[in-house]
Amino acid sequence: MIARSRLVAIAVTAMLAAGAACQAHNREASGRPAPSAGPRGFTLVASGDVLPHTAINDRARFDAGGKGYDFRPMFAGVRSVVSRADLALCHMETVYGENGDYTGYPLFKSPPEVARGIASAGYDGCSTASNHSLDDGAAGILRTLNALDQAKVRHAGTARTSGEARGVTVLRAGQAKIAHLAYTYGVNDFPLPPGQPWAVNLIDREKILADARAARKGGADVVVVSMHWGTEWQDDPDEDQLTLARELTAARTGDRPDIDLILGTHAHVPQAYEKVNGTWVVYGMGDQVAGAMYNHQGVQDPRGNESTLARFTFTPPARVGGRWEVAKAEYVPQLFDIDAGRVLNLNQAIAKGAELSGVRDKIRDVVLSRGAGEDGLVMGE
Repeated sequence: MIARSRLVAIAVTAMLAAGAACQAHNREASGRPAPSAGPRGFTLVASGDVLPHTAINDRARFDAGGKGYDFRPMFAGVRSVVSRADLALCHMETVYGENGDYTGYPLFKSPPEVARGIASAGYDGCSTASNHSLDDGAAGILRTLNALDQAKVRHAGTARTSGEARGVTVLRAGQAKIAHLAYTYGVNDFPLPPGQPWAVNLIDREKILADARAARKGGADVVVVSMHWGTEWQDDPDEDQLTLARELTAARTGDRPDIDLILGTHAHVPQAYEKVNGTWVVYGMGDQVAGAMYNHQGVQDPRGNESTLARFTFTPPARVGGRWEVAKAEYVPQLFDIDAGRVLNLNQAIAKGAELSGVRDKIRDVVLSRGAGEDGLVMGE
């Protein structure tokens, strides 16, 4: 029998050509330059949870003039940052419904038009493993991944078939091949679909490292891991996050780390960035899109609509087979305006006169709370 890691490595290699084709389409659609002939660096942008509550769906219906749903205006405020990146990743927290059967909290079934909104902003791929991945069973996963495929947005973390689950999502950024892996702490106690134990990637240290090593063996230059983890409404990363971050970033094969970047979601609030064992970890980016958010005390909490875009600039290795290093680490503060139903780049909004500097300062303090500033993290535009 062929080992699982070998199967994944084979799947990675086989998927490179298809991944490059999809990536090229999204680059053309967003106006990004095609890859140059020689090796060059690349920028990777990532953002937090897309969590469409009923109010979000209602806004998208209004923006569509009452006929269907249009999420494109919702994301327009961050398109200038997202579309300029060589690679942009989001987190699609919910699954999609069909034929108007759309619901918000506690069991989400979102309009599939969300995928078109994500694509319009310039996102190339999304992590899909979350505690809401099984809100509508295997059918929800199927509809979600089908809609993302139709919008030409790649995905990682959930699967429709065992073969898809064994594969690794590989995207291109210039000359670099980036493997995107995604996992969740759980699925709200729903059982995995009968006969489909592979439908959702659950957090397991050994599995994550085996997948990362297989992706590297299959040709990935950079391995990015999305983690749906942490304690809701807690600004500080919890002990499980801290421990797992240390363990994952410490793992190495030869003189290269197995994982090059960790991107966190789930907590509903911005959390710190930190360089751990030489690797950047974003413990939590917050909710990029969500309705009014209520904390555990039942009080509307504005932090639930605050988030960051992470932006990392990677440079090619000095020698063949070396590590792609992060030359610049940035965060861009965001706010979801629940009244307007729009994602705001806070720096741009403040430049236009919005009185939001206090919100931006609060996000900055949390993001830098574990010393990321000393390691070079700066606020981006």
